[in-house]
Amino acid sequence: MPKIPENTMAPRELQPGQRCEVWIASVTGERELVFTTRDVLLEAPNWTRDGAAFILNGAGKLWRFEVGSRTISQVPLTGVPDLNNDHVLAPDGTGIYLSANDGHIYRAALGGGAATRLTDDDGYFHFLHGVSPDGDELAYVGIEAGDFAQPGRLMIIPAGGGDATLLNVDGHCDGPEYAPDGDWLYFNTEAFTSSPGHAQLSRLRTSDGGAPDQPALEQLLTSDTVDWFPHLAPDGRWASYIRFPGGTVGHPADLPVDVVLVSTGDWTTPLHCWPLFGGQGTLNVNSWSPDSTRFAYVAYPVG
Repeated sequence: MPKIPENTMAPRELQPGQRCEVWIASVTGERELVFTTRDVLLEAPNWTRDGAAFILNGAGKLWRFEVGSRTISQVPLTGVPDLNNDHVLAPDGTGIYLSANDGHIYRAALGGGAATRLTDDDGYFHFLHGVSPDGDELAYVGIEAGDFAQPGRLMIIPAGGGDATLLNVDGHCDGPEYAPDGDWLYFNTEAFTSSPGHAQLSRLRTSDGGAPDQPALEQLLTSDTVDWFPHLAPDGRWASYIRFPGGTVGHPADLPVDVVLVSTGDWTTPLHCWPLFGGQGTLNVNSWSPDSTRFAYVAYPVG
């Protein structure tokens, strides 16, 4: 298949009068504003395994925000193009997997240094979202030829690179993430509806990857909103996701959305909701603290 041209996407920037806010929300319902900037549009926090920091992207770079001191610094990476907001931490706590704007997935040390490309020129853009708890597999969304009019395809690949496996789920899919026990993949999909863009939360057993013709999907809740990016806490008891207004197509930026907390025993009953102005970049990747009591998200208010 043809090689996809490099650097076909540009890093997002703040609008005039817009600011970026990083928040911490608690399972008890409180939230705290921990960082504000008008200089760079930060996205998609990952909470480090030691609980000390968030890893975010912004301006095509990788950033580390220290939770204790409330300071931020750039992570020095080499050998990788501008980054997007799809990045996940390796289970060993020392590495990070990164999606870049050339459509490929890379791995680097969490402290910085040279990055290694993992994906081949197979004709797809690769948008990373999950790594298995044992560190052996990556789950990502493949967009054929970088054409965003095409549906996102659910795919898995060995963590060291190699041949990808397609899971044949109907409709557009995004955000595949492994459960803490590794038994499930959680993601959003349009498989349950004929309405364009009406994503709903779902899961499938990872063992169904051995039967990719038609994996058995479980819909987690039925709603009139457009629901994206389910993220489970490390203890498996809680989950967060982002809720877009009904009729939204995709997961755009700059509109009123809700960040939602649920118990994984009952996805239909929100425990807490935090309304904000945001969307794209707010909660694209897992941002739970290692003790499962808090998670981070980003808002982009204007004015």
